[in-house]
Amino acid sequence: MPTFLDQVIERTRADVDARAKVVPVEALEERIEAPGRSRPFSEALVAEGISLIAEMKRASPSKGPIRPDATVTQIVQAYERAGASACSVLTEPAWFGGSLDDLVEARAAVDLPLLRKDFIVTRYQILEAKVAGANAVLLIVAGLSPDRLVELQEIAASVGLDTLVEVHDEDEMEIAVEAGAEIIGVNNRNLHTLEVDPETALRLLPDAPAGTIVVAESGITSRDDVQRLEEAGIDAILVGETLMRSDDTGEAVRTLLGTMRQQD
Repeated sequence: MPTFLDQVIERTRADVDARAKVVPVEALEERIEAPGRSRPFSEALVAEGISLIAEMKRASPSKGPIRPDATVTQIVQAYERAGASACSVLTEPAWFGGSLDDLVEARAAVDLPLLRKDFIVTRYQILEAKVAGANAVLLIVAGLSPDRLVELQEIAASVGLDTLVEVHDEDEMEIAVEAGAEIIGVNNRNLHTLEVDPETALRLLPDAPAGTIVVAESGITSRDDVQRLEEAGIDAILVGETLMRSDDTGEAVRTLLGTMRQQD
């Protein structure tokens, strides 16, 4: 029986094929200038203290609708004012309610580095991300062969994008390390079962080589969670649902970071 991840990737490939018939890959290539190697996303994650990648997320497959009527500009500007280091924008439509238009809107609304969070399996999606204004893309080890992971990292680098390489167990961490991943996201959620184990990031952290940027993802809901991760040596956290469910998005950011920043 296909897992959740299998289903999403199958749907993603079909969607990409459909988009490529409307906007050929050559049209995307024409819109991409030869990039410098500016790396605002990775640089944002190595600032002093723990960095927050705040996520624009309308829904999830495990929780259903979270904030389906959310306005991208309002959310990402609140994140920026409250002190987030970067934004993640979910662009997967069927299970997460996102779109590339959300990424374009976010780029127009804030100066923060942007991560395109989706199930990236093709070069086409990476070019889309670049054209839409992303600074980084997500690559999920569980959905890619080791060779394909290396290839997609190289494609992203060739157009000036960082890659957040996501793992959720020891075997995947080994694959990410061997592929030369510089930013590794440890997802506390198993994408096959959708179960969350908040200890996953802490358990896998020692397996990341020195100098690797490590991001903890999923199941981070309180200031205590953040402090525990920071004390262990995690560089950054990626948080979506906790922030999106809050009536005051900016205050939710400040609560997680333990700061009193400029009020929204």
